[in-house]
Formats: sequence, structure tokens, C-alpha cells
Amino acid sequence: MSTAKKVVLGFSGGLDTTYCVKYLSEDKGYEVHSVIVNTGGFSAAELQQIEAHAYKLGVKSHTTVDAVKPYYDRIIKYLVYGNVLKNNTYPLSVSAERLMQALHIAEHAKNLQADAVAHGSTGAGNDQVRFDMIFHIMIPGVEIITPIRDMKLSREVEIEYLKSKGVDMNFEKAAYSINKGLWGTSVGGRETLNSKEWLPESAWPTQVTETGTRNLELGFDKGQLISVDGQSFAHPVDAINHLHSIAAPYGVGRDIHVGDTIIGIKGRVGFEAAAPMIIIKAHHLLEKHVLTKNQLSWKDQLSLFYGNWLHEGQIMDPVMRNIEAFFESTQHNVTGKVFVQLQPYHFQVTGIESAYDLMSSKFGKYGEMNTGFTGDDVRGFSKIFGNQTVIWHKVNEE
Repeated sequence: MSTAKKVVLGFSGGLDTTYCVKYLSEDKGYEVHSVIVNTGGFSAAELQQIEAHAYKLGVKSHTTVDAVKPYYDRIIKYLVYGNVLKNNTYPLSVSAERLMQALHIAEHAKNLQADAVAHGSTGAGNDQVRFDMIFHIMIPGVEIITPIRDMKLSREVEIEYLKSKGVDMNFEKAAYSINKGLWGTSVGGRETLNSKEWLPESAWPTQVTETGTRNLELGFDKGQLISVDGQSFAHPVDAINHLHSIAAPYGVGRDIHVGDTIIGIKGRVGFEAAAPMIIIKAHHLLEKHVLTKNQLSWKDQLSLFYGNWLHEGQIMDPVMRNIEAFFESTQHNVTGKVFVQLQPYHFQVTGIESAYDLMSSKFGKYGEMNTGFTGDDVRGFSKIFGNQTVIWHKVNEE
């Protein structure tokens, strides 16, 4: 019976986590249990290749967690409810999925009664904070090991080490770093390392193959996308994937996000998020028709906080459950159809139909006629509504 300490390693199969397996098992004597959490970025064949790679490296066990639907139910649903776009630009594609991965890695470590948990984050980005913080909360007392960060390893040093261990893998660095997930794909490369350049067409994961114009009808039920062009789906994840397959070839949902990292530096990252951007904009327009101005106002304020706090890894803060409860309560009437027009590199949300539309002509037409009150009512209301400001001006004039 093995007396080696158990370590659960968040494993992607890339250079950093490959290094971690060899270093932890052969240099440090740990019994390594790798786990990969699929949040929508891997095909079945890719997952099988990663599993085979893990066992070839010498892990004691490898686990694949299918977290796509839990990821939607736990996080993405609330990003839609809140119309969350970081800095009015970024749908939190990577930051949201990292949190889901950290939660499942911690749960796996708990189930295995592991002595330690490890991840391949460097010391230069947000992910190290997200993983560490969730591990501290969910599995307190379990040691966190981060070889790449702690030893400040360069890519070249990692490759040299792995070659000395006889590891056979593709060590060529791709021109662009691609991270695919259900809620979008990030793209990083030479152009995103400065403040000026735009990514070339070839860098985007989905090439533009569609021309002309296509009209779409999106069906929402209580804030969730349930149908596309009349085709209903059993779960919103299926609707998201279907919408992405239609819209991504138009080249919509591409942008470069400039943001503040948790550790204080600014960074740029490209992203391709056709379905998320369309869903958020469509959902927001539907809300503008069916919610009151104060509902919209408070949602805007809470959404800004929620998105920033989620981005910084604070998904376990109980205030997030409070805000999610508020979001949920605002969605009862967010039901109806939203109409979207796609063109190459561009989309626009053209209108909605909903039984809960507050822009009903029964109560008047904006700029033409209001059936709910008279001109005399408005005269009196205007005097009362501005009364305190009138008093202020009179007092200060005197």
C-alpha cells in the first residue's frame, strides 16, 4: 500500500501541467491524481488524448469532469440575468470558467482526501488568485503547490526538464494562445502584448465564411434562452452551442478586452464570443421592454459589482448569493421573442415581442398621446416634482 502523499493536480495537458506531473511525482514523490474539468472547451477526442497523455506521464489516476451544464446553472445563467460585460466589453469568458474548474478540483481533492492540491498557474495573472482563494475556502488546510509560480520557471526551462525525463510531446509554441469554453474563446498573441495592434484575421479560431444577411428569432423564458428560430432546446447550453454555430462564422462577437488584473497590472486579451454577446444584448433589450426603470437601475448597479467580484474570484462570497437571488426575482417577466440580424462582422438586435411589454399602445404612444393622464395632471405634477429645486434657486438668488 502506497505511503506517498496524494496531490490532486488540475490538468490541461499543456506544457505547465505536464511539467507539474513529472516534478511532483518523480522529484517530490507525490502520488499524482490529475483532473480536467470540461467547461465546454474540449471535444470527446481531445479529452481522450489528454487522459492518455496523463497516464503516459505516470499519474495514479485521471478524472474527467463534465461541468458544462453545472457551469451554466451555477455561473453563466447569472451573467445573462445581469447582462454582465466587464468594462462594457468582455463577457468573462475565461474568468468565469476558471472558477468552475477550481470548485470541481477542490471537490475532487476533498473526495480523495488528498494531502495537497496543485495547479500550473504562473505568478503573472489572475488564475493563481482564483484557484488559491477557492482552495483556501473549500479545502482549508490542504497544501497548495504551484511549481511554475514558485520556481519562476521559464518555458525554456520546462522544456529542457521534460526532455531530460524522456517526455515526448509537441514543444512548439503556437503563435496564439487559444482557450475555448462554452461562454467564449480567448485569444492571446504578440498583438495583445502591446496597447495598439489588432489581431490578424488568421488568429481568430472561427474564420468568416458567411456573407449576406441572416435574421434570427431568439426565444427567452424567464431570462433564459430556450429556442433559436423556433427550434426548442432541452437545456440553455444546447441553445448557446446552436446559436454559436450559426453566428460565429459571421465573425461577430470579436473584440479585445483591456482590463485590470487582480494583482494590479493591466492586460489585453482578444476574445471570440458570438453567442454570449448576442444573448446578452438580446436579453438586455427584452428587459428594457418588460422591467420598470427602477428594476433596470438597480440591476445595472448590482451587475457591475457582481461582474467585477466574479472576475476577481469571489464567487464564494455570500453576497453573491444575495445578488443572484435579486437577479432571479427580476426574471419572471423576461419572456418573449427577440429579433437579431446578422451580417459579416456585425449584428444588431432589431426588436422584441412579449406579452409583458410595457411599451403597450393601450397606455399611450411615446411623443404622440398618453391615455393615462391629462395635460392638467402634468402641469401639477411638474410643479411638485421640481418644487425643491425651485426653492433652492430662490433661496440662493436671494
